[in-house]
Amino acid sequence: MDRKKFIKTSVLAVSGFYFLHSNLFQAAKLKINEQKDIEAPIIIIGSGYGGAVSALRLCEAGKKVLMLEMGLNWEKSGIPFSNMLKPGKSAAWLRKKTIAPFMNLFSLTPFTGALDRLDFENINIWVGRGVGGGSIVNGGMAVTPKESYFKEIFPDLDAEKFYNFYFPLVHKELKVNVIDEQFLKDCPYYKFTRVGEAEAHKAGFKTIRVPNVYDFKYMEKEFKNEVPRSAFNTEVIYGNNHGKNSLDKTYIKKASETGNLEILDLHQVETIKLNDDKSYTLHVNQIDTSGATATEKNFHCKKLILAAGTMGTLKLLLQSNAVNNFPIDEHVGKNWGNNGNFMTGRNWVKPLSGGTGAQQSTIPVGGVDNWEDKEHPFFTEIAPLPMGMDVATALYLLINRVDKKGKVFYDPLTKNIALDWDKSHTAKMRANADYFIKKMNRANGGTRSHFLFNNGFGADVCYHPLGGCVLGEATNQYGKLKEHENLYVLDGSLIPGTIGVNPFMTITAVAEFCIENLIKENEFA
Repeated sequence: MDRKKFIKTSVLAVSGFYFLHSNLFQAAKLKINEQKDIEAPIIIIGSGYGGAVSALRLCEAGKKVLMLEMGLNWEKSGIPFSNMLKPGKSAAWLRKKTIAPFMNLFSLTPFTGALDRLDFENINIWVGRGVGGGSIVNGGMAVTPKESYFKEIFPDLDAEKFYNFYFPLVHKELKVNVIDEQFLKDCPYYKFTRVGEAEAHKAGFKTIRVPNVYDFKYMEKEFKNEVPRSAFNTEVIYGNNHGKNSLDKTYIKKASETGNLEILDLHQVETIKLNDDKSYTLHVNQIDTSGATATEKNFHCKKLILAAGTMGTLKLLLQSNAVNNFPIDEHVGKNWGNNGNFMTGRNWVKPLSGGTGAQQSTIPVGGVDNWEDKEHPFFTEIAPLPMGMDVATALYLLINRVDKKGKVFYDPLTKNIALDWDKSHTAKMRANADYFIKKMNRANGGTRSHFLFNNGFGADVCYHPLGGCVLGEATNQYGKLKEHENLYVLDGSLIPGTIGVNPFMTITAVAEFCIENLIKENEFA
């Protein structure tokens, strides 16, 4: 055989092998998607920060992992995210109207959209739906907590190792970066930040620059119209089509590239059953994009990781306990908090000099650090309010201590979880917000924002539910649920109700710590 013919034959043979291998792999994926009774060695429920970390580290260790996500795999769906001014069907989870914290004027066709809201008696909790979980819909603020507060919240963890190793590791994996100061100074879309920081300084507050997972080099290009716009196209709370390094572009992407991760989207786990051999059976509804159940399935696994987000994990545990007599420790549901979330705002902010800007980036980069004030300790995000016009309004998300914790429990009457949470839990948060707004207005002018909130306060707004399966209380020191040999909790429910800043950096770092040690202890051997 001459050389050219040999090369051609070899290329065809190799191509044929990879074509066959690829088709067999796709057929296997199709088969598992169509089966109603499925076995898997390790199942992860949820694809947020804890689930993504667990998937990557287990896949890197050579383990086959199946991930179940109730929302869409947005990247594969081809369905674009919605912006805030013209929301489409992808905006909300099975709603007929938008569910942003305010200005919900838009009608929708019910669809398995990106943003969901869980409504309780005294608090509303916003969560993300889809592969990537909360990373899809959050503002991307990558804040490391004060080391002193971290030590207070986690006295048994090695803070030095977290600040020297785990937080830097997470910073790298999540592609955290910081906006260029000259760009911030010159960009008209960040007038709200410049005004917010100047007014805070005039009132005697200290401000800090906040890192983010949004790619600021991309942002500079979108400002020049060299790439499609996202942050400058009012995209954030319903998802970003460009620019943001959500988990599907970082941890989950790397896990998928190992070839050891299988993700099934639109698979909603209803209950968990503990089998006699200490394995688990999951009752799962595969749904369509209207929310209707297409197929009921049973999944069986030896090892189970709950990473469904704080509220999702607690619902699964408490509901399974009520329905299947699933064993749970007495600490499950306790030590829950809203991370001190308290929304507030100010009107008539510099109305004679252009206010806070008609055009606003959706990506926050500034914060007020008042954490060292012993009487009024808080951190607050200088938040954007991109409404397409200048409304001379400043929006703030305060993050406070949570001195009085709440409790999540199962209500047999509604057959759903409920919250022991009322005004007494947020009284100190309200006092801090009142102090902050009054001090800002005395120094700069302006009024309390009655336009956005009831009497200027948003005590019922929660973006950061934490706790209920607290590390070292409901679990062992590495997230293994007490009373179980093969069940692990790796999400925000491990953090006891508060961490003092936007929590995803801490959730990710704690998950890295837990999964590293679980693997070292041969929990997944």
